[in-house]
Amino acid sequence: MNKYNKNIGNKGEEIAEKFLINKEYSIVERNFHFGKEGEIDIIAIDKNNVLVFIEVKTRLNHNFGHPLLSITEKKKRSIRFAANGYMLKHNITAQECRIDVIAIDMINNFTDITHIENVI
Repeated sequence: MNKYNKNIGNKGEEIAEKFLINKEYSIVERNFHFGKEGEIDIIAIDKNNVLVFIEVKTRLNHNFGHPLLSITEKKKRSIRFAANGYMLKHNITAQECRIDVIAIDMINNFTDITHIENVI
């Protein structure tokens, strides 16, 4: 990933983190990596004490479609792999959990946030 895309991704994750905090989530970790192919953008606990693994997708335009369209089967496998790795690493066995996606459109100085729970 080039530096420009990394900066956009980081900005999107910052926006998502503030959004989640406003929804009474507690942020546990950002940018968790497991192995070569597993990465989770944000790990949080929601107000119902559910462990939530969150993929954040940010777009400045729709030249390549809506951000949700970038959640491919390969990406879903990678997220599940990393989520399982996180639970293994932290010896979590009896915790309710789910995987969410936050799509952020930052088009024409307007930011639109879509949060979809339990997508994978």
